[in-house]
Amino acid sequence: MAWFTLYLLNLLWGMAGTSTQTRSSCSVPPAQQPLVNSIQVLMESSVTDSALPNPSVLIAMNLAGAYNMEAQKLLTYKLMASDTADLTIGQLALTVMALTSSCRDPGDKASILQRQMENWAPSNPNAEASSFYGPSLAILALCQKNPERTLPIAARFAKTLLANSSPFNIDTGAMATLALTCVYNKIPVGSEEGYRTLFGQVLKDAVENISMRIKDNGIIGSIYSTGLAMQALSVTPKQPNKEWNCKKTMDAILNEIKQGKFHNPMSIAQILPSLEGKTYLDVPHVSCSPDHEVQPTVPNYPSPVPSAASNITVIYTINNQLRGVELLFNVTTDVSVKSGSVLLVVLEEAQRKNPTFKFETTMTSWGPVVSSINNIAENVNHKTYWQFLSGKTPLNEGVADYIPFNHEHITANFTQY
Repeated sequence: MAWFTLYLLNLLWGMAGTSTQTRSSCSVPPAQQPLVNSIQVLMESSVTDSALPNPSVLIAMNLAGAYNMEAQKLLTYKLMASDTADLTIGQLALTVMALTSSCRDPGDKASILQRQMENWAPSNPNAEASSFYGPSLAILALCQKNPERTLPIAARFAKTLLANSSPFNIDTGAMATLALTCVYNKIPVGSEEGYRTLFGQVLKDAVENISMRIKDNGIIGSIYSTGLAMQALSVTPKQPNKEWNCKKTMDAILNEIKQGKFHNPMSIAQILPSLEGKTYLDVPHVSCSPDHEVQPTVPNYPSPVPSAASNITVIYTINNQLRGVELLFNVTTDVSVKSGSVLLVVLEEAQRKNPTFKFETTMTSWGPVVSSINNIAENVNHKTYWQFLSGKTPLNEGVADYIPFNHEHITANFTQY
């Protein structure tokens, strides 16, 4: 369910007046800084006139210090002009923070977000943990604008989290930690002590759960959840029992960057702040003084010698066995594509060969997501979606990013969560 978690996030920061600092004071070694620069350049190159405006990218650009000022201006203007009616609560919160990080007044976007959170309630008592991601973003954005008005909203949110029994989600837990850390640090003097106790309990539970997902190599959950988890563990006032080795995590992420794992703009946007020693708590403290465009130092890799790409065969299955859905099927085909092709190319070739493999995509901040196959569409109300697996392992990249290997068996399985 890894890629679907990323998709749900699309539906995708310390103390007042001070910049946050990582407790374990780990940083990118100077010799490896060009690696970080290279993924930032790649992320900034995704900002175009025709691209979906991604507030997470603008936040990352501003926290790290943008290289491409024209891209920064374009993205800022597009977000200023965005229609709030088209945005989820999480997207609206990210837009408010993105404009704040650009020293722009979000205008009525912040007041609309405030009203939405005053009326917010989970869909049911045991809603999926990922459904709390957007509200976490909203509380973080509102805390940075008006912490006192946010306090009762955050308290209601925290009580709901404590009562929820759904399985823990790292991304949601990390974002809730950032949001409640902001509120915790800004509890006004003289306020009820119960606020500090409540937020402290939720923060303690969240960071304990995050620390339990730290792998031996330092990765927290998956490589794509590690960035937000690093931010959370860096600023939380409640430390987990298990000590976090930030340097080991940093080294592991830099190794993943070397292997080319961070090429999706959204995945870069979520890891870049941690690589630059920043968190979303730094959003209100970004300096917006005029800067000259700089040319970053990037790795100087030798140009590969062009060669004719060989073909590979990918075994592709589409499967729907859910009761209550009219058309049940389990169909497999062999697809031949050029080596190095992304999974989306496999799907396109399968569709070209056989109309049964017809599919449709929806564009998100993570790129295209397959929303329908063989005229069977995902349905949020029914909690159904198309899950992609390699063998029996869910893919943690989207169809426009994942590169299949020769004779790999990819299954698109219509799944209920």
